[in-house]
Amino acid sequence: MVTVFSKNNCIQCKMTKRFLEQHKISFIEHNIDEQPEYISQLKSEGFMATPVVKLPNGQAFSGFRPDQLNQLA
Repeated sequence: MVTVFSKNNCIQCKMTKRFLEQHKISFIEHNIDEQPEYISQLKSEGFMATPVVKLPNGQAFSGFRPDQLNQLA
């Protein structure tokens, strides 16, 4: 399952979630504004911006990346 770490008022987060929904790709969302316990985990993994997308194969990336998301579609 794809996991998306997002935050409020994040345009790239909205674009990422819209892409996944339009391509009928199931995902779990964790909003770091509402669930701040994920912030330290993401920072420890080197991420400094949202969205952070974690793929089922263990890979992860930050930002709206249609090139990466297309591989799931």
